[in-house]
Amino acid sequence: MYSHILIPVDGSTFSATAIEKGVALAKTLGAKVTVLTVMEPFPQMLSIPPWYEARYDVRSEFTRRVNADADRCLTEAEQHAKLVGVPCETVKVEHGQPYEAIIEAASAHGCDLVAMGSHGRRGMSALILGSETMKVLMYSKLPVLVYR
Repeated sequence: MYSHILIPVDGSTFSATAIEKGVALAKTLGAKVTVLTVMEPFPQMLSIPPWYEARYDVRSEFTRRVNADADRCLTEAEQHAKLVGVPCETVKVEHGQPYEAIIEAASAHGCDLVAMGSHGRRGMSALILGSETMKVLMYSKLPVLVYR
């Protein structure tokens, strides 16, 4: 049925559920998984005085923290897949629109299913701004399995 499942993660409890259940589904189907995390780029609208940037290196610190969070999410997912015995590839990308990065990664890696959590880190603001999950559901040509 499905042979390659993309599981986007963001460190939220909903993405942890998606990893657990998505990897279990992959095990049942004999599928492999690609775990993706999308890092947000440094905010362009953020106005930082040059003297402050020079002294505190805000961009580098932001990039370091975002990368560390992404690496942690991917490592946890990869370890879980390995423990269950599911082949797992991890992918880390920087993109301003996570839903677009998810759809692009699914296509680029030859995935035939996207399995993701119903909500992400944005929590209540997602109700106002629209969740990434809803955008993936609207724009993806692949089937999308949503875990609550």
